[in-house]
Amino acid sequence: MDAVVLAAGEGTRLRPLTEDKPKGMVEVADKPILTHCFEQLVDLGADQLVVVVGYKKEHVIEHYGDEFEGVPITYTHQREQKGLAHALLTAEEHVDGDFMLMLGDNIFQANLEDVVNRHNEDRTDAAFLVEEVPWDEASRYGVCDTNKYGEIEEVVEKPEDPPSNLVMTGFYTFTPAIFHACNLVQPSNRDEYELSDAVDLLLQSGRTIDAIGLDGWRIDVGYPEDRDEAERRLEDGVVAEEADTEASES
Repeated sequence: MDAVVLAAGEGTRLRPLTEDKPKGMVEVADKPILTHCFEQLVDLGADQLVVVVGYKKEHVIEHYGDEFEGVPITYTHQREQKGLAHALLTAEEHVDGDFMLMLGDNIFQANLEDVVNRHNEDRTDAAFLVEEVPWDEASRYGVCDTNKYGEIEEVVEKPEDPPSNLVMTGFYTFTPAIFHACNLVQPSNRDEYELSDAVDLLLQSGRTIDAIGLDGWRIDVGYPEDRDEAERRLEDGVVAEEADTEASES
């Protein structure tokens, strides 16, 4: 299964950290956010990394070259920041079959493999890792409404009145049907081509999308304080692992 990583954003909210680099190259625990993403996707069995670059793209290309841990990298260029659906379409010609999608500004310590396994076992049209957040924060995200079977029935991007507090986290699996849906999306009120609108088109056409609850944590590194929090959590995880190792050896 291929993996697409969306890493074209400028990261204006992360300034001054992104004044001289794209946000995917901002370091968390001594390595770029994209390295954390690539490591996890390789562990999940990615056959190819298709990386969508844009702002200061040369920093990404020069740093990683044409492979990561033996997995080939293909770069595509989103020339204008027109939304996630627009970014995803730049990868269409390079993706063969079903694929994983990860937003390249997230740090995960979570059950990503459960999403891939569900997709492969059930042959759903998509599977999303979703997270419950406080109700007053839900309007910052793409919000999912699900049925009693754990299937997504609706996705609304940054709604004023969220239908639930279950939000998309930035890790997904899709069949190629998502590309057709992205081609049909119209600009939103933000004048962007929203991935959530493409997902809704899939749902309207009768496709099945499963929601997998997050087990662990993730941080969308949108502000400098998010980077600091991600570093703290990763450090706490290392300390906990070392303690477990010492306990098992004693």
